Amino acid sequence: MTFTSSNARSFGRIRWLTSATSDAWLQQAIANPIDLLIDHANCERKAAGAALQMMFRYLCEPGLAEVLSPLVREELEHFEKVVELLKSRGHYLEPLPAPPYGTVLAKNIRKIEPERMLDGFLVAGLIEARSHERMALLADHSPDLGLANLYRDLLESEARHFGIYWKLAVDRFDRIVIETRLKELAQIEAEILSELHLAPRMHS
Repeated sequence: MTFTSSNARSFGRIRWLTSATSDAWLQQAIANPIDLLIDHANCERKAAGAALQMMFRYLCEPGLAEVLSPLVREELEHFEKVVELLKSRGHYLEPLPAPPYGTVLAKNIRKIEPERMLDGFLVAGLIEARSHERMALLADHSPDLGLANLYRDLLESEARHFGIYWKLAVDRFDRIVIETRLKELAQIEAEILSELHLAPRMHS
């Protein structure tokens, strides 16, 4: 089975990304819906935690908390929604070995400010952009109507989230600097996903 045409349509809407998700990932994800849901819940929880961590790190940064606080709440609402669907299917959260995706991206965030802030925004945005692309594919192709509807319901907010991180960056940094660094990080992100992880994960 191949999903190339819809894959290309979904990828075309995500300007942050330099590579499209493979058909192999989509087939793996569709074949393992519960593992993917558990990982998805963990991803929403981690996304809320990452935004909250930024709020604490940049406590005195004007305009940051006002933007990130609603984002944290929305990520937690998504977490709750995925957990409820899991429970309705007789499952719950459990620890799953994480793919290298998040760890490798985090290691590429520079340690000195203000570069650290910029990289933090861009890495968070890249993760949201990849989530949006993959949820669009699952919404289009999942044979499970309940799962397809879940992913479809989350698409608009996922798109808004990577837009939030882009605006946080452009309000504080030169656009050429942003685009140059985004290109570098997007290439790293694509390289991490160039080999399919053995286990089905939202970012494998």
